[in-house]
Amino acid sequence: MHIDFLSNHPQKIKEVSEMIYQEFVLKTESGLTFDDVVKHFSNTKHNEFPITLVALENGECLGTVSIFENDLKIRGMYRPWLASLYTKPEYRSIGIGQRLVARTIDVAKDLGFKELYLRTEDSSDYYRKLGWTFVETVSDGKNENIDVFKINCMESN
Repeated sequence: MHIDFLSNHPQKIKEVSEMIYQEFVLKTESGLTFDDVVKHFSNTKHNEFPITLVALENGECLGTVSIFENDLKIRGMYRPWLASLYTKPEYRSIGIGQRLVARTIDVAKDLGFKELYLRTEDSSDYYRKLGWTFVETVSDGKNENIDVFKINCMESN
């Protein structure tokens, strides 16, 4: 398995879009269409935001993760953000997510960022185990608590 920028694999844009649309967009009721998501991923880069990485093996996309300048409008002082970590269900629990996270930290570091942030509603324990530091819990205005975490890119693996 190797991890690369989605921008180097444009043939995977629709597949990644489908994963993220089903897992994140539909659940948030944001109003984004599938075409909106495809357009977003069609514009990802490798050296400026948004950045999307894919885990590939034998031509198959096993998972994805992105880096956004901001993933929580009420916390604009934090940047950049790891976002939309997703591994296909049949490939979970074998370290793909961890490798995607580690590569994301490396990319943020390579871009000169000392810290990387993320938000989660239900995976705080997972990120704690990976060495992320809890920053705060905020409300999104929909009666849902969001945990914010950060990691020091300079000290990470």
